[in-house]
Amino acid sequence: MARSGLYKSDVQKARDALIAQGVNPSVDAVRVALGNTGSKTTIHKYLKELEEEDGGAGRRRSSISETLQDLVERLAVRLEDEAQERIAAARVASDAKAVEQAALLQAAQNENAQQRARVLELQATVQEQAAALAASRSDLQRESTARQVTEQQVTDLQQRLAENEAHRQSLEEKHQHARQALEHYRQSVKEQREADIRRHEQQIQQVHAELRQAQQTVVVKQEETTRLNQEGAKLVLELSHTKQNLYEQLTQVRKLEQKVDSLQSLHMHASDTERQLVSKIAEAELLNEQLNNANDQIAPIKVQVRELELLLAQANAKAQAQEQIGEQLRAYLDKIAATSTASEDGK
Repeated sequence: MARSGLYKSDVQKARDALIAQGVNPSVDAVRVALGNTGSKTTIHKYLKELEEEDGGAGRRRSSISETLQDLVERLAVRLEDEAQERIAAARVASDAKAVEQAALLQAAQNENAQQRARVLELQATVQEQAAALAASRSDLQRESTARQVTEQQVTDLQQRLAENEAHRQSLEEKHQHARQALEHYRQSVKEQREADIRRHEQQIQQVHAELRQAQQTVVVKQEETTRLNQEGAKLVLELSHTKQNLYEQLTQVRKLEQKVDSLQSLHMHASDTERQLVSKIAEAELLNEQLNNANDQIAPIKVQVRELELLLAQANAKAQAQEQIGEQLRAYLDKIAATSTASEDGK
């Protein structure tokens, strides 16, 4: 192969200079004179062409040694050319192999860099997931604490509800007893009033009868007094007796009037008692209304308790899902790390 920049004139000048110095212009000598540039095959070709141009006129007859030397030089040139060709082919193959290996190495390095970047991303993701998991655990802890507080509140509310229910039942029983007592009292008061009225009427009738009888007796006595006016002493005695009877009868009348006043007081007392019972019934109805209001207030609390239980179940499900994701990510990272280690060991 001819190198770029080597011309036939350069070979001719080097040959002529060697001949002028008395040195045999062999291929090696010419190449040295050219500064170790150019291919020996090219130099040998140019030397042969120069000899043919010279036509052998001025060329002296070569001796056998020179002929052998020239043959040896040609063989050496041929061997060197073949060696150079093999070296060039080997170099090309080696360069191609090196390029291929470099490409593979670059691809492996790129893949390794991508894997490392992926590992870093996954580690960052794992850290984020770990932070999220820690936050979720913290949220779960708070939710658990809130659930315990809520459960305690629910327990307290249920206890209060049971107490309110027991109080309501007690109030209902008291209200029922009060109604029954009021009805019984009304009935007894009514019966007592009717009995007192009947007794009062009977007493009044009896007093009227006694008054009529007394009046009749007075009339009789007056008639007897008029008729027996002449019988002074006897009439005086009878009059005194009559006055005594009259006094006793008046005393009985006063007693009857006192009984009537007592009956009227009892009637007024019964009216006051009835008004008190009506007031107690109103208080019982007010207590029943308060109990209904308490039940209405407890109903939203029950709804809130159910909502808190639902939120707690959702938080537990979310924490479990995040724990599963964290486990999957850790398994994936372990797999990638094992793959990357095996790849580096293989290289």
